[in-house]
Amino acid sequence: MTTLLHVKSSIFGEEGKSAQLAAAFIAQWKVANPDGEVVERDLVNEPVPHLDGARVMALMAAAEERTVEQQMIVDQSDELIAELVNADQIIMGVPMYNFAVPSQMKAYFDLLARAGVTFRYTENGPVGLIDDKPVYLFATRGGLYKESGIDFQIPFVKQFLNFIGLEQVEVIYAEGLSMGDTAEQSFAKAADQITAIN
Repeated sequence: MTTLLHVKSSIFGEEGKSAQLAAAFIAQWKVANPDGEVVERDLVNEPVPHLDGARVMALMAAAEERTVEQQMIVDQSDELIAELVNADQIIMGVPMYNFAVPSQMKAYFDLLARAGVTFRYTENGPVGLIDDKPVYLFATRGGLYKESGIDFQIPFVKQFLNFIGLEQVEVIYAEGLSMGDTAEQSFAKAADQITAIN
């Protein structure tokens, strides 16, 4: 069975523009994969905890030395990683909030970064351990950032995904969504890009 993992991070739920683009992709994907399964990871309605000292220690502790509480933290991280590993394709809604990814998404990434599990260090640098697969990012922004030299969001997301082994990353941009006529044109262009994918 083909599996699509949908990672949601819009604080506006289904009304968010990134969520609307994802919904269009999923509808199209289901037609092409009638027997496929969509796994949804909603980082807003079911947020993962932000990183703190206790969580770092739990993720670094040897399996045989973990406390019950530490094992619960590791189990949650394992669940998130398994979703990535088991998916055939991944889509992520990535709205820009104050020049960055939603804090919920950063917390999610922090629980995915596991030395020896999702990446390892070698004498030639870090190597991602998750098998590569297509990832589509729906980058929605109120202003225009893509070619401005001040887009620190998508480069960060792509670097993180590459770090854990996911290198087939395609970005669909919908920018200028707070800029009147530009918004409608940009959103329509992004929707057209999605249509061309499947």
